[in-house]
Amino acid sequence: MSMTSLEIVITIAMVVLGTMMTRFIPFILFPPGRPTPKYVQYLGKVLPSAALGLLVIYSIKDISFFSESYGIPEILSILIVILLHYWKRNMLLSIAGGTLLYMIFVQFVF
Repeated sequence: MSMTSLEIVITIAMVVLGTMMTRFIPFILFPPGRPTPKYVQYLGKVLPSAALGLLVIYSIKDISFFSESYGIPEILSILIVILLHYWKRNMLLSIAGGTLLYMIFVQFVF
């Protein structure tokens, strides 16, 4: 099933409109002269940690502790991420290091 030319133009216009709205609405709602509301500041502080926590839970939800690897690569990788982060305090290094070591564990060790 293919789209007609009109449908293609409408789809592109809706994508452009949606993108522009997500870019412009924050500046309309929170102009530079007004202070940022307290709830927005609160969300700016807690949402990054909440999103990372959600990603961790999502990534370990299917671990089977009764199958052949017993969740060891995942647990070791999480511990490595924690240790790297406490040691260097660099989120990018922690995430990259944990991901790299997880891939090494899964491909070559377990």
